[in-house]
Amino acid sequence: MADVREKTEPWAVLVGAGLFLLFETGAYYLLRFATSGLGMADQMQPENTIVSNWVKTVVFLLLHLTLIVVAVLVLSNRLPRRFRGQLMGWFYLALLTGFALLWPLFA
Repeated sequence: MADVREKTEPWAVLVGAGLFLLFETGAYYLLRFATSGLGMADQMQPENTIVSNWVKTVVFLLLHLTLIVVAVLVLSNRLPRRFRGQLMGWFYLALLTGFALLWPLFA
């Protein structure tokens, strides 16, 4: 355990940020393609729905959550111990990013 460092090097955080952006970009385009047949672009139903295209929204968020959980499970087994400390931070950021990706999805 003596060779395990407490803090991650700055280069490892930059590499993690780059891989995070790559993952989120790929996930967005994959999920946009997967949910392209759901919902209507001009849906106006104020009397019976809270969110327009709610099916597309829910499917997008559930698939995004599934991708994130699978990625965390795979990475937690594959990464060396000294880099695993970053993993939960990127996981929480990815959860928030899923909601932020709804804006470009419906724009």
